Amino acid sequence: MREPIIKGGQGGDAPEPNRNTNLHREEGRPVDQMDEKLRPQTLAEVVGQRSVAERLSIALEASKKRGEPLPHILFDGPPGLGKTTFATVLHNELGVELNMTSGPALDKKMDVMPYLTNAVEGSILFIDEIHRLPKTVEEFIYPVMEDFRVDVVLGEGIAARTINLPLKKFTIIGATTRSGMLSGPLRDRFHMHEHLEFYDVDDLARIVAINAEKLRTTITPDAAWELARRSRGTPRLANARLRWVRDYATARADGHIVLSIARDALDMQEVDAEGMDKQDRRYLETLIQVFRGGPSGAEALAATMNLAIDTLTDEVEPYLLRRHFIVRTPRGRRATPAAYRHLNLPEPVSDTDLFPFDEQRRLFE
Repeated sequence: MREPIIKGGQGGDAPEPNRNTNLHREEGRPVDQMDEKLRPQTLAEVVGQRSVAERLSIALEASKKRGEPLPHILFDGPPGLGKTTFATVLHNELGVELNMTSGPALDKKMDVMPYLTNAVEGSILFIDEIHRLPKTVEEFIYPVMEDFRVDVVLGEGIAARTINLPLKKFTIIGATTRSGMLSGPLRDRFHMHEHLEFYDVDDLARIVAINAEKLRTTITPDAAWELARRSRGTPRLANARLRWVRDYATARADGHIVLSIARDALDMQEVDAEGMDKQDRRYLETLIQVFRGGPSGAEALAATMNLAIDTLTDEVEPYLLRRHFIVRTPRGRRATPAAYRHLNLPEPVSDTDLFPFDEQRRLFE
């Protein structure tokens, strides 16, 4: 089923909300408008990823001056860093239509046809998780991206014939968390390939402060910095933390978020100063206390923790690896000194300290 078309406004002007709603109001605003979208609407509002935003602004300006659609763009990076946000920002800047779908939803070639034939001049088609496109669909859109045409086969056998259906010129924006899974021919057909990095604490603190104002709550700078510090460099997670802290401040205080309120709320969620939750700490405790710091295989850890191995490798381990709390060795996962210090546990005496001349053992570490 086709996703609804989103029509953009030049410069990101949002439509005027309906003031005649009969819903309950708070401070003169309807309840259904209390939690409006937190996404930026223009490139100027984007915080962080400045090098990416600057390159996109150049592409936008060139596209406007030439009167041509944007080039095809591929965004890759971990979840929650703003791939979808950049797509919506670009359609707002250009004031064009935006169609949104995902790779798994395009199961066969006919699923993608409505998006192609109904595309208007200069519009944007956003395909999330594009690495999950079936091979047949991927090959079907090759001529679309290069020549803006669709090759349709009519009939069967010797009576079959191919019709080249011309399309309006439009832009395909792909988003993926695993760019390595994209085939080379598809990846090369994107004229711009932008990789999104994790945000630093200062940028996240600005995002928290801006979104707190959008949620009509007040937050002190040190409380915003505390939320940002515990958000793993991810705006999506920072927004989730902000909503929880806002609820906590409303229920347990006067609604104003100060540092002590932020810390109490995050402590209730069992999120520590490094942004790790209970499951992350349990992983480290299991690796250190049960497997003596490693090395240990992921399957052994998953079985000991009674969790699916995919949960460990896809959800728990990436952040611990990025923060250097664990390392992957040929023999398995091993806890680093930083993990021991974070859990306030003494570091074990290594075998090399006990047997400094045992070089043969070190060959296999």
